Amino acid sequence: MRARAALSRDRHRSAGPRTQRLGPAGSHPRRQAWRVHETLAPLTERYTLLGWSLGGQLALDLAAALPAGVERLALIATTPKFLKAPNWRCGTPRPLLARLVHRLHSEGERAVSDFLALLARGSAPGTAARVRAKLRAALRTHGGARPEALTAGLARLRDGDLRKALPMVRVPVLVIAGERDRIIRPAASRALAAALPDAHYVEVAGAAHAPFLSHPVQFLRQLNGFLHA
Repeated sequence: MRARAALSRDRHRSAGPRTQRLGPAGSHPRRQAWRVHETLAPLTERYTLLGWSLGGQLALDLAAALPAGVERLALIATTPKFLKAPNWRCGTPRPLLARLVHRLHSEGERAVSDFLALLARGSAPGTAARVRAKLRAALRTHGGARPEALTAGLARLRDGDLRKALPMVRVPVLVIAGERDRIIRPAASRALAAALPDAHYVEVAGAAHAPFLSHPVQFLRQLNGFLHA
C-alpha cells in the first residue's frame, strides 16, 4: 500500500515515503498526505502520484487538499470507501474487516501470510504463486509494517470515506482495477472513476489486487500511455 510519484514529463523517476513506516505522528490521513508532499516538494513543483490500495486513498487526499502540486493521478485497486454501507454496496462487510484486525493482532505472521494469499487470489494458479513470491520477497527486503502504522491503516479503512471529496480532484486520473480482485471489487473502482471529474477506467483481465505484479506488461502499457498523454 504505497503512494509513489512520477517526476517530470520526459523522464519519470519515482519517489515517496513508504506508508507502512508511518507511525502515530503520521497516522491522520491529512498528515500522511502532507508527508508525501514534504518529500516531493524539494524535488519538483508538480508531480504525478501513483497509489495502490490504501496508498490510492492517500493520493486522493493530497490531490484534494493540495491541487496545485498534483499534475495527474494513477490509482490502482483503489476505493473511496472500503466498508459496505446502505448507500455503498460495493464495499467490504464490516465483520470481515473486524476479523482481519483481530487475526493480525492475535496470529501475527500467519495472518500476514494469509493476507498475501488473498492479494493474489482470483488469478490463475501459476500467476498467483508468482505474485505471492514477489510479495514475500518484498517483505524480506523492506520489512513488515510497524504495529502502530498497521493499526492506523486499518482504522483508515474502517472510518475513511472520500466520496464527498472526489469532485475536488480535478486532475486527470487513471483508475486501474483487477478483474478478479477479492479485496477491492472492480465495481468500487468503476464507481470511483465515474465520480471523478476527469477519470479513465481500465480493468485488467485475469488480475487480482496487484495487477502490476501479475500482469506487468498490460499494466505498464496503460500507465505509460497515461503518463505521456
